[in-house]
Amino acid sequence: MSLHNHIVARIAAQGPMRIDEYMTTCLLHPTLGYYTTRDPFGTDGDFTTAPEISQMFGELIGLCIAQTWLSQGAPAPFTLAELGPGRGTLMADALRACRSVPGFIEAAQITLVEASPTLRQIQTETLSGYRLNFADTPEALPEQPLYLIANEFFDALPIRQFLRDGTGWRERQVGLEDKVLTFGLSPAQPQPALTARLTDTKDGDMVESCAASAPVIDVIAARIAVHGGAALIIDYGDWQQTGDTLQALRKHQKTSPLDTPGDADLTAHVDFATLAQAGAACAHSTLTPQGVFLERLGITQRAQKLATKLTGKALETHIAAHHRLTHPTEMGNLFKVMALYPQGGAPPPGVDP
Repeated sequence: MSLHNHIVARIAAQGPMRIDEYMTTCLLHPTLGYYTTRDPFGTDGDFTTAPEISQMFGELIGLCIAQTWLSQGAPAPFTLAELGPGRGTLMADALRACRSVPGFIEAAQITLVEASPTLRQIQTETLSGYRLNFADTPEALPEQPLYLIANEFFDALPIRQFLRDGTGWRERQVGLEDKVLTFGLSPAQPQPALTARLTDTKDGDMVESCAASAPVIDVIAARIAVHGGAALIIDYGDWQQTGDTLQALRKHQKTSPLDTPGDADLTAHVDFATLAQAGAACAHSTLTPQGVFLERLGITQRAQKLATKLTGKALETHIAAHHRLTHPTEMGNLFKVMALYPQGGAPPPGVDP
C-alpha cells in the first residue's frame, strides 16, 4: 500500500487528520515515511542544506563552538552534539576546522541525535575517523557540558495550524473530498494555549504552533544551565509570526503538501519566540540573519583564502556558494541564528545578547 492510500483509508475510517498528525505520518511512518526510507539531501535528493553548499558553513560553525568552549574554560569531557545531522557533512567540516584548537577534539564526545537508520549509516561513513555516539532523542544526551548545533532541525517538527475566528480558533485539517486529500477547517473553539496570540492577531490570521519543539529545547536548556555550554539554532523562520508556512519540496521544486505524501519533504517556518520561551532556563541571543552571522565569523576572508587555489568552474561554484549562504536575497536573510547560553554568560561569537 502507498502512503497516500494509507492516509486516505485512515481518514475515511477515523475522520480528518490534524496537520501535525499528517506531517508525522508523511515524514516518519516506519515503512513508508519520507525520512525513514531515503537520503533526501543533495543534488540527487529533494533539497540542499547549507553544509552541502560549502565547507565554509560547517567550518565556521565549528570554530564558533570551539571559541565558546574556550571562553567557558575548556571543560573536559563535553558533549558535542548535533540534532538531525543529515549526512554528517556539517559535523565533519566543523571537526576538521577544530583540529587546530588544542584539546578540543580529545575532550569532545560526539553525539548525533538521529532517528533514521538510513542516515545513521551515512553519518557513520562520513565521520569514519571519529568515535561516534548516537541518540534517539535529546533526553539521552549526557549530564555534562553541552555544545549543540541544530541546523534545519526544528523546521521539520510537526505543527498545528489555527485560523482565528472571533475569540476562538478553527483548526486546519486534512480531509477527503471525492477520495482526494484536501484541506479543511474544524468548527471554531477556544484554544487556551493561544490566548496570548489574541493580542497580536485579527480575524482570518493563521497561527502555527509546534508542541514538539518545547520538550526538545527544555532538555537542551536544562543541560546548558546546569553544566555549561551553548546551543546554536539555525533555521528559517522569525519571531512570533503569522501565516501559512507549511511547504513541501520534491526534487528541489515546491509542490503541494498533499500531492505526494511520503515522497516530499514537509517543513514549516520556525517560531523562535516559542523556542526562547521553552529555553527560559538559559539566556538567549537576539535573532541574527545567517548572512550577518557568517560575515561576523569571517566567511568572506575564508572564501577569499579558498579562492586563491581555485580556477574556472570550481571558482565560479565557490563564489556562487558564498553568495547563496550570505546574500539577503538568498539564504542570508531567510535563515536566522539564535543561541542559548548560560544566564549571566556571554553569547557565542556572531550573535548579540
